[in-house]
This record gives sequence, C-alpha cells and structure tokens, in this order.
Amino acid sequence: MNTTSLQIRVLIQELAQDGLTDRQIAKRLRVSIHTVRKWRRRGQSQERAELISVIGRPATGAMSTFPAIFPDTLRNWRKAHPGWGPKTIYAEWGNHEEFKGRRLPSIAVITRWLKQEGFSRLYERHQALPAVCVSPAQACHEEWEMDARGYEKVPDAGIITLINVNDVFSKVKIMSYPCWLGHQRASRHAATEDYQLVLRLAFTEWGLPDRLAVDHESVFYDNKSKSPYPTRLHLWLVALGVDLTFGRPGQPRDQAVTERSHQTWYHQVLEGQTFASQQALWQALNKRRTFLNQSLPCATLGEVPPLVAHPDALLLRRVYRPEWENDLLNLDRVYTYLGQGRWFRKGSNVGAVSLGGQVYTLGVDWRRNEVEVTFDVNDKHLVFQSPDGKQKCLPVRDFTAQNLMGEMGALVHFDAFQLALPFSWSEWRQLHTCQILTGTTL
Repeated sequence: MNTTSLQIRVLIQELAQDGLTDRQIAKRLRVSIHTVRKWRRRGQSQERAELISVIGRPATGAMSTFPAIFPDTLRNWRKAHPGWGPKTIYAEWGNHEEFKGRRLPSIAVITRWLKQEGFSRLYERHQALPAVCVSPAQACHEEWEMDARGYEKVPDAGIITLINVNDVFSKVKIMSYPCWLGHQRASRHAATEDYQLVLRLAFTEWGLPDRLAVDHESVFYDNKSKSPYPTRLHLWLVALGVDLTFGRPGQPRDQAVTERSHQTWYHQVLEGQTFASQQALWQALNKRRTFLNQSLPCATLGEVPPLVAHPDALLLRRVYRPEWENDLLNLDRVYTYLGQGRWFRKGSNVGAVSLGGQVYTLGVDWRRNEVEVTFDVNDKHLVFQSPDGKQKCLPVRDFTAQNLMGEMGALVHFDAFQLALPFSWSEWRQLHTCQILTGTTL
C-alpha cells in the first residue's frame, strides 16, 4: 500500500488554498485525485494533526463490536461479583439463556475490557518453589486433599471457615462446607466431628478414596508430642480403609490443589456476598460447585471443565453409605496400623502417661520415668516398658467402632431423634448427620 508523506499532504492543503482544483493538484504532485480529495477534506479544519494518519482500525475499546447489552451485563456482573474473572464470566455467558446461540466475546476480549474499565485485580509475580518429588495420583479418587480455609466473617451468617475437599487427579471439587465458628468472633475451632460430617457428605456422593492428604492441623496430627499418637479422626479413616498422608510442615504447596481452591471458592461465592444463614451459604456453595465442575474451564486440564475432562470421576471407586458405616469399619486395619507404631512418654508424679487423649495409670514406681509404648497386635493391648525392664500391658481405652464414629455412633441406634429449639452448632451438625442417614438435605 502506497502512502503519502506529510510534506505532500501539506502541499495539497497549500495548493488548494491557492485555488487549484483537485485535478490540477493531482497532476502537479503526481498523485491520484482520490488522494488529493482525502487530504484536502481532512485539512479543512486547519489542524495539522488531521494530516497524520494512523494505520489500522480506530481504537474504540474492547467489546466495541458487540451490542451494548454485553458490556452492560458484564459491568453489572462484575460489580455484583467482584471475584469473577474472565473465565468465569465467559462460562456464565455460555450458560445464560439470553445469550445462548449468540456470538460471545472471547476470554481475551473480556480480559481487555476488565483492564480497560479498571476492574482487573493486581497480581503479584510468583516465584516457583523447588518441586517436591511425590508419586502422582493415576486415577480419579485415588487421592483427595482436604484443608480448612482461614475463617471469614460472612455478613448475617457469622464467622465461617470453608472446609474444602478436592480430587487431585481430576481436579474435581468434591466439597466445600461452611463450618460455623461463632457470631462476632471465632469462639471455636473446626473439630473432629466437623471434619467427619464433611467427609461423610463427600463419601456418600463420591465414594471412598484410597488416600486423603492433609496438613499438620491438630485434628489430624498430634502436634504436642515428638512421637505423636494417631488422632481419632486418623484411626477412623484407617478403619474405613482410607490412608491419611501428611504434607511437610510449612509447605502448603504439598496440598497445592486445595490451597488454590481456597481462592476459587472465596472469589466465586464469598466475596461481596451476604447470606441469611449458614444453611443458605451451604446451598449456594453446592449450587456453585456444579458450575465449577461442569462449566468453568480448568487451566491444568487444557481449559476443559473437570467433569468434562474426567467424566469417570462420577463413578464411585468404593461405595459408602452412612448407615453401612458400622459394618465398613474394620478394626483389624487399625490394629495392624498401631502395631507399626512406637511412642515415648514420661510418667507423671503419680506414674501416669497420656496417649491419644486417654490417661493410663501405671503406678507410683513408674513416676517420672521414661516410658516406651508399643501395641501388641495379637493380644490387642498397649505394652508399656520402662528403661529398667518393667513391663505392663493395658487395653486401649474407648477403642470401639462406635467411639471412632463419634456423633454418628450414637445416632445410628436411635429410631427417632428430636432436638429442642433453639439449636446450637453441635445440634445443627447432629441434625445434618441425621439427614444424611435419611437421605435428605438441608
């Protein structure tokens, strides 16, 4: 494409002012008459800037070729849901009845528009940590990750921590459960019963995984001892045939899928929203989970939603039903696991030691002595040994399937269950557990 210089354009203006016709100017400057007409008309405003051409289409902004309903809708969505990014908005448009069958802005166009309108979030540059050598999961539900997000004050609902569960291989979001911690400030921590409720909900819908990866939270791991005894939640999972694995202390990347999901759930559901109650938030999380698994593209799956990339995640690896739990618990698995352990304690002033939250009194001749504890798989007793050769065997306290089941252990034996109003959080949790047993939902 031939272009004219600024000098020719200025001469066109000067010759036109001298009274020459377009044809005469074209002949003198050896350019086409169309070029003369173009630059003469542009210069009629007497502005020199009009003689500078810009190659390409005029800069009219992102989404300028789409009807006004698109940027208007996008602006309203972004204000109502400040955590929604370009992928989420694109997926929402695809599911919206009003926009089905219409040409949609691409993710790149949406990204440019958000930046143009000042809606983009600022991200800090990340520096990757050294890779951790682990054996990756090879199939759906081979490994799950579970972690609780830091507590958040949700308007009207109270102080909430989201307990999130994810499948490592398929990236399917198994569960996000809002655990209530208090009204104005956190008055409690998520307890064993809270995690059992979340896992029972997940097991009922998705089946039992082979293993569950967690951090060193005290509900999973005895942080107070240098030779930790397994927690009740840990032994409950072992009895169900689910291995519990621990990430390295201070290394959240060992549960990278779930750590990333904390941000996703916050931006997708919590940010900028209010909920009338914890139950309303729970319903919103469940509804959004369907969208995240079936509609939202996942970068690590080639921009394909998890259940689209791995529809076999809907197939249960090992079936679980809460009413079967008592039969599913195999205490022999726990005995075998304890038989591999070795624990060290120091006797108190009265010769007692604590193990797994239970106090075992050995006698005054054991006071202030170092005690080694093992488990005899054959006799199913704890064996206590002192440095001078003394030995004592005691049965493990409160070690039954019903005790491992916690609240469920008592409820499964009730024909009817009624709580008095108003409900406390523990009573809400028991009510939810009963609804799992009856196949209903909140």
